[in-house]
Amino acid sequence: MALREFDIGALGDRARAWLAGKVTGGEGAGIAVPRTAATMMLVRDGTTGVEVFMLRRVASMAFAPSVWVFPGGGVDPRDDAADLPWAGPSAAEWAQRLACDEGLARSLVAAAVREVFEECGVLLAGPHADSVVADLRDPEWDVERAALLSREQSLAEMLLRRGLVLRSDLLAVKAHWVTPEFEPRRYDTWFFAALLPEGQIPDDDTSEADVADWVVPADLLREYAAGSVGMLPPTIVSVESVGEAPSAADFLASGGSVEAVLPELLERDGQAVMRVRLP
Repeated sequence: MALREFDIGALGDRARAWLAGKVTGGEGAGIAVPRTAATMMLVRDGTTGVEVFMLRRVASMAFAPSVWVFPGGGVDPRDDAADLPWAGPSAAEWAQRLACDEGLARSLVAAAVREVFEECGVLLAGPHADSVVADLRDPEWDVERAALLSREQSLAEMLLRRGLVLRSDLLAVKAHWVTPEFEPRRYDTWFFAALLPEGQIPDDDTSEADVADWVVPADLLREYAAGSVGMLPPTIVSVESVGEAPSAADFLASGGSVEAVLPELLERDGQAVMRVRLP
């Protein structure tokens, strides 16, 4: 178990108020219940090492504005559809990997696949258990994405109509983080990873981000250290792990942890910091 501490940056005022007990929940009451969520680290081999696709959230977002994140979001109740077309390790097998029940496991894997398609147009599904859709440039796929975003259709409905199966074998679980208790919006988030499918090109067609691009971990971490970009602790640790991998395939194959990490807010030398215990 490794201990690390992170500066809380723009969250300082809220964190200090929490520590001083001046906001609702400061004494442990009224703590927001975390929403279950999934996020995806989409990786590829670049010219200088492994790269990961990331988004910078727009400044108007209620949660984590202007920070760099991976594609992801909350679980939709329909992600646990019993008729979800599925190939690869079963939901029961994923339940063992994620140390949760089968319904939650199916929802998390489906949410990760759905969110990365909604936010950057990459679809981890194919017509067969050993194939992946290669070309998503036809405008009809934009219609599908919009229907998912508006909740006019579920992932299962889209895949069934298209004759596709979700490729659960393309995913690996890397981490599990819970938003600190002082935040009014909280998420219980599982971090997944996948290789960019051959022939697919992620885009920036999402209203939730003003920048979307492939990132070299060392470059982004350098900018973070200089104070020119914002990232939350789970993202920092995850970007570090991508940068340490010798290849995208090695990153996917390397071990992850499903032990939940809950940052702890504390005061050190008059400053609020977040301490985490990493598995």
